[in-house]
Amino acid sequence: MSIRQSLLAILDEGDCYGYQLRVEFERRTGHYRSLNVGQVYATLDRLERDGLVSKLGANSTGHVYYAITDEGRICVRSWFETAVPSIGLDELAQKVALAQSLPGVDAAAVVSRHRESTAAAVDALRREKPAIQLSRQLVIQAQLAAAEAELGWLQRAEALVRGSEPFGLEAEPPRRGRPVRG
Repeated sequence: MSIRQSLLAILDEGDCYGYQLRVEFERRTGHYRSLNVGQVYATLDRLERDGLVSKLGANSTGHVYYAITDEGRICVRSWFETAVPSIGLDELAQKVALAQSLPGVDAAAVVSRHRESTAAAVDALRREKPAIQLSRQLVIQAQLAAAEAELGWLQRAEALVRGSEPFGLEAEPPRRGRPVRG
Protein backbone atom coordinates (compact mmCIF):
# COMPACT_ATOMS: atom_id res chain seq x y z
CA MET A 1 0.00 0.00 0.00
CA SER A 2 1.38 3.38 -0.89
CA ILE A 3 0.86 5.87 1.90
CA ARG A 4 3.22 8.23 0.09
CA GLN A 5 1.09 8.47 -3.06
CA SER A 6 -2.14 8.52 -1.05
CA LEU A 7 -1.01 11.55 0.95
CA LEU A 8 0.13 13.28 -2.25
CA ALA A 9 -3.26 12.59 -3.86
CA ILE A 10 -5.07 14.18 -0.92
CA LEU A 11 -2.71 17.18 -0.96
CA ASP A 12 -3.56 17.59 -4.64
CA GLU A 13 -7.04 18.50 -3.38
CA GLY A 14 -5.73 21.28 -1.10
CA ASP A 15 -3.16 22.25 1.52
CA CYS A 16 -3.33 20.20 4.74
CA TYR A 17 -1.47 19.63 7.97
CA GLY A 18 -0.37 16.18 9.13
CA TYR A 19 -3.25 15.20 11.39
CA GLN A 20 -5.73 16.50 8.82
CA LEU A 21 -4.10 14.25 6.20
CA ARG A 22 -4.42 11.28 8.56
CA VAL A 23 -8.15 11.94 9.04
CA GLU A 24 -8.72 12.53 5.31
CA PHE A 25 -6.86 9.32 4.41
CA GLU A 26 -9.00 7.24 6.76
CA ARG A 27 -12.20 8.93 5.61
CA ARG A 28 -11.39 8.44 1.94
CA THR A 29 -10.38 4.78 2.28
CA GLY A 30 -13.38 3.72 4.37
CA HIS A 31 -11.36 3.58 7.61
CA TYR A 32 -10.01 0.22 6.46
CA ARG A 33 -6.55 1.09 7.74
CA SER A 34 -5.53 3.37 10.58
CA LEU A 35 -2.45 5.53 10.14
CA ASN A 36 -0.17 6.64 12.94
CA VAL A 37 0.14 10.43 12.81
CA GLY A 38 3.90 10.02 13.30
CA GLN A 39 4.01 7.97 10.10
CA VAL A 40 2.19 10.79 8.31
CA TYR A 41 4.71 13.41 9.48
CA ALA A 42 7.68 11.16 8.66
CA THR A 43 6.24 10.63 5.17
CA LEU A 44 5.70 14.39 4.77
CA ASP A 45 9.36 14.98 5.71
CA ARG A 46 10.47 12.52 3.01
CA LEU A 47 8.08 14.04 0.46
CA GLU A 48 9.49 17.50 1.24
CA ARG A 49 13.06 16.19 0.96
CA ASP A 50 12.18 14.68 -2.44
CA GLY A 51 10.63 17.94 -3.69
CA LEU A 52 7.08 16.57 -3.95
CA VAL A 53 5.60 18.84 -1.24
CA SER A 54 6.57 22.14 0.31
CA LYS A 55 6.12 23.23 3.91
CA LEU A 56 4.03 26.41 4.04
CA GLY A 57 4.37 27.35 7.69
CA ALA A 58 2.07 27.40 10.69
CA ASN A 59 -1.38 28.94 10.95
CA SER A 60 -2.71 30.80 14.01
CA THR A 61 -3.35 27.51 15.85
CA GLY A 62 0.16 26.22 15.17
CA HIS A 63 -0.72 23.68 12.47
CA VAL A 64 2.03 23.42 9.86
CA TYR A 65 0.49 23.13 6.40
CA TYR A 66 1.96 21.35 3.38
CA ALA A 67 1.29 21.95 -0.31
CA ILE A 68 1.89 19.63 -3.24
CA THR A 69 4.46 20.77 -5.83
CA ASP A 70 4.19 20.40 -9.60
CA GLU A 71 6.53 17.42 -9.37
CA GLY A 72 4.23 15.94 -6.72
CA ARG A 73 1.23 16.34 -9.03
CA ILE A 74 3.09 14.50 -11.79
CA CYS A 75 3.85 11.69 -9.31
CA VAL A 76 0.16 11.41 -8.31
CA ARG A 77 -1.07 11.34 -11.92
CA SER A 78 1.49 8.68 -12.77
CA TRP A 79 0.37 6.58 -9.79
CA PHE A 80 -3.29 6.75 -10.81
CA GLU A 81 -2.40 5.90 -14.42
CA THR A 82 -0.24 2.88 -13.59
CA ALA A 83 -1.59 -0.52 -12.64
CA VAL A 84 -0.43 -1.91 -9.29
CA PRO A 85 2.45 -4.20 -10.31
CA SER A 86 1.66 -7.06 -7.95
CA ILE A 87 -1.66 -8.73 -7.46
CA GLY A 88 -2.85 -7.37 -4.14
CA LEU A 89 -6.28 -6.06 -3.33
CA ASP A 90 -5.24 -3.88 -0.37
CA GLU A 91 -3.34 -1.23 -2.34
CA LEU A 92 -5.77 -1.52 -5.21
CA ALA A 93 -8.83 -1.03 -2.99
CA GLN A 94 -7.18 2.02 -1.40
CA LYS A 95 -6.34 3.45 -4.81
CA VAL A 96 -9.88 2.97 -6.16
CA ALA A 97 -11.44 4.41 -2.98
CA LEU A 98 -9.22 7.50 -3.23
CA ALA A 99 -9.81 7.84 -6.97
CA GLN A 100 -13.58 7.88 -6.58
CA SER A 101 -13.41 10.43 -3.77
CA LEU A 102 -11.15 12.97 -5.53
CA PRO A 103 -12.42 15.49 -8.08
CA GLY A 104 -10.44 15.40 -11.31
CA VAL A 105 -9.67 11.67 -11.17
CA ASP A 106 -11.61 9.39 -13.51
CA ALA A 107 -12.26 6.50 -11.11
CA ALA A 108 -13.93 4.39 -13.80
CA ALA A 109 -10.80 4.69 -15.96
CA VAL A 110 -8.58 3.74 -12.99
CA VAL A 111 -10.70 0.62 -12.41
CA SER A 112 -10.81 -0.20 -16.13
CA ARG A 113 -6.99 -0.05 -16.45
CA HIS A 114 -6.61 -2.39 -13.49
CA ARG A 115 -9.31 -4.74 -14.79
CA GLU A 116 -7.53 -5.02 -18.15
CA SER A 117 -4.15 -5.59 -16.46
CA THR A 118 -5.58 -8.23 -14.12
CA ALA A 119 -7.43 -9.99 -16.97
CA ALA A 120 -4.12 -10.22 -18.84
CA ALA A 121 -2.46 -11.68 -15.72
CA VAL A 122 -5.26 -14.27 -15.41
CA ASP A 123 -4.81 -15.25 -19.07
CA ALA A 124 -1.04 -15.58 -18.64
CA LEU A 125 -1.43 -17.73 -15.52
CA ARG A 126 -3.95 -19.99 -17.28
CA ARG A 127 -1.47 -20.47 -20.16
CA GLU A 128 1.30 -21.58 -17.79
CA LYS A 129 2.36 -25.14 -18.52
CA PRO A 130 1.82 -27.55 -15.64
CA ALA A 131 4.84 -27.33 -13.39
CA ILE A 132 6.78 -30.43 -12.41
CA GLN A 133 7.43 -29.14 -8.91
CA LEU A 134 4.49 -29.10 -6.55
CA SER A 135 5.75 -25.87 -4.99
CA ARG A 136 5.55 -24.12 -8.38
CA GLN A 137 2.06 -25.54 -8.99
CA LEU A 138 0.95 -24.23 -5.61
CA VAL A 139 2.32 -20.76 -6.33
CA ILE A 140 0.67 -20.61 -9.76
CA GLN A 141 -2.66 -21.78 -8.34
CA ALA A 142 -2.47 -19.20 -5.53
CA GLN A 143 -1.66 -16.44 -8.01
CA LEU A 144 -4.48 -17.54 -10.30
CA ALA A 145 -7.01 -17.67 -7.46
CA ALA A 146 -5.97 -14.21 -6.24
CA ALA A 147 -6.07 -12.76 -9.75
CA GLU A 148 -9.52 -14.25 -10.46
CA ALA A 149 -10.84 -12.87 -7.17
CA GLU A 150 -9.34 -9.46 -7.93
CA LEU A 151 -10.88 -9.52 -11.40
CA GLY A 152 -14.30 -10.27 -9.91
CA TRP A 153 -13.91 -7.43 -7.41
CA LEU A 154 -12.83 -5.03 -10.17
CA GLN A 155 -15.92 -5.88 -12.21
CA ARG A 156 -18.12 -5.10 -9.19
CA ALA A 157 -16.10 -1.96 -8.39
CA GLU A 158 -16.50 -0.71 -11.95
CA ALA A 159 -20.28 -0.77 -11.53
CA LEU A 160 -20.07 0.91 -8.11
CA VAL A 161 -17.86 3.85 -9.15
CA ARG A 162 -19.96 4.64 -12.20
CA GLY A 163 -21.89 7.75 -11.20
CA SER A 164 -20.19 8.13 -7.81
CA GLU A 165 -19.61 11.69 -6.61
CA PRO A 166 -16.17 12.92 -5.50
CA PHE A 167 -15.90 15.23 -2.51
CA GLY A 168 -13.59 17.98 -1.32
CA LEU A 169 -11.80 18.45 1.97
CA GLU A 170 -13.90 18.71 5.13
CA ALA A 171 -14.94 22.32 5.72
CA GLU A 172 -14.07 22.10 9.42
CA PRO A 173 -10.54 20.87 10.19
CA PRO A 174 -10.43 17.87 12.55
CA ARG A 175 -9.96 18.57 16.24
CA ARG A 176 -7.59 16.74 18.49
CA GLY A 177 -7.76 16.02 22.16
CA ARG A 178 -10.54 15.22 24.54
CA PRO A 179 -14.05 16.55 24.03
CA VAL A 180 -14.95 19.67 25.99
CA ARG A 181 -17.12 18.86 28.99
CA GLY A 182 -20.11 21.03 29.30
